Amino acid sequence: MAWNWTLPDWPDFRYDASALEPFEQTFLLSSGEILGAVHHVSQPEREQLRIELLSEEAMQTSAIEGEILDRLSVQSSLRRHLCAFRASRTAIPTARGQSFRGARTKFARDAERLI
Repeated sequence: MAWNWTLPDWPDFRYDASALEPFEQTFLLSSGEILGAVHHVSQPEREQLRIELLSEEAMQTSAIEGEILDRLSVQSSLRRHLCAFRASRTAIPTARGQSFRGARTKFARDAERLI
């Protein structure tokens, strides 16, 4: 498979939405099943599942780049960051009497969506 930027149509992509429709339908059904199942899992088990999913994504992404990460180290780092993030959510810091609530980073917003 060629890199996107080496294709003659770069960056104007075209695709047939109807060809993707069955895959999209399968994805939506599967994700609904997963979401339903997660509601029947305890909070500690959810936390472990999040760590495992995020670490698997990190491992696969780094492998694409040719870097091999230690899974336990990645999971430890995720636990540390998610724990710190949760703690920061409970107490919003202020400076000069103004809240930083609107100044959250993209990472924080993404992490919050996962929690």
